[in-house]
Amino acid sequence: MTDSNLPPELIEAARRVVEENRAAGLRIAVAESCTGGLVSAALTEIPGSSEVFEAGFITYANEAKMGMLGVPSDVLETFGAVSVATAWAMAQGAIQHSSADIGVAITGIAGPGGGSEKKPVGTVVFARASRSGDPDDVVADKREFGDLGRGAIRLQAALCALELLLPTPSPAAFGEPTPPVA
Repeated sequence: MTDSNLPPELIEAARRVVEENRAAGLRIAVAESCTGGLVSAALTEIPGSSEVFEAGFITYANEAKMGMLGVPSDVLETFGAVSVATAWAMAQGAIQHSSADIGVAITGIAGPGGGSEKKPVGTVVFARASRSGDPDDVVADKREFGDLGRGAIRLQAALCALELLLPTPSPAAFGEPTPPVA
């Protein structure tokens, strides 16, 4: 039991990430945009997380994505910040700018504004990179959580990212969104 202000399901998912990566001997890093550090906050709530959590990059602005993670400006200009190409570049950057074995990136539109017809509020893109993986083998997907409200979208995105940080993510990690908690 923690005295955290974070939702219990987020803490439990983070605990599982820490425990399973510790058992597997893996270190992890996250590159967060729309979640603004929520994934990193959940991970650091877990005692002993320093054994597996290498780095958290909060890259809300495009300039930060380019400067901290090395996302190419032409990727941002061509595809936009909320795209598979950007998420993949962010995940690769998290690996390249840390000594982590696994990097997960999250970028999306939490709302209430900022959406468009092609990328409505609730659109979130995730990517997972592995230091031992092939950088040309893109592991990324776009999720449509719907306009659940800013907090709920960020929570769903963080839960999905934590699932992707597991040593072996479940096939459902890129499947249907977790139903919101009432």
